[in-house]
Amino acid sequence: MLIAGFPAGPWGTNCYVVATGPGSECVVVDPGKDSADGVAQVVREHRLKPVSVLVTHGHVDHVWCVAPVAGTYDATAWVHPADRHLLSDPMAGMSRETTSMLLGGSYEWAEPDDVRELADLQVLELAGLRFVVDHAPGHTEGSVTFRTPYDVPEVSEVMFSGDLLFAGSIGRTDLPGGDHPTMLRSLRDKVLPLADDVVVLPGHGEQTSIGRERATNPFLLDLEDTPPVTRGL
Repeated sequence: MLIAGFPAGPWGTNCYVVATGPGSECVVVDPGKDSADGVAQVVREHRLKPVSVLVTHGHVDHVWCVAPVAGTYDATAWVHPADRHLLSDPMAGMSRETTSMLLGGSYEWAEPDDVRELADLQVLELAGLRFVVDHAPGHTEGSVTFRTPYDVPEVSEVMFSGDLLFAGSIGRTDLPGGDHPTMLRSLRDKVLPLADDVVVLPGHGEQTSIGRERATNPFLLDLEDTPPVTRGL
């Protein structure tokens, strides 16, 4: 498997290009601001053809270049329905700090021509790869992760975690659509059950693993000591 990742834009958002190998179709995960040139470079270098753009959530630092990248390669964009409105109106999910950074500029966003919606536990077969979708709200209402099998003995899966889980931390929950208790439930239900050898490729910062985070991440350590909550109707 080929996974090429690079940080882009003022927020250092990680964009990933994923393929079975050189000379094949590929998917692009979270093409944020200033990522289009990086995607084009990876595509040229490895002779790839993007067929899908996967969106972990609708914040502007992750979706800025979704439409340009999808349009350039005639690719399908995949997003959870709860965050779909942010493709064309990412300002709705911005913080005051982010909004102030963009003041004075003229920006236009629009949905790509081909948008399809994601569902929890959906299995996507794209570019010869298999992705399992986990709906993990909390950072945004439509946040998801994508897990794909990996072909080495010491790694069972790779998870593109967006802003759900970082090395040593988790995503913020104080933005529009965020909710801290919901985030903790997503971490408990979608992260803690995973195997320790799952490699985590986050939306920001360095890669990590479930085992490392289970042992050192203070948010997960707190959850390990908290019994699951029974929720009735």
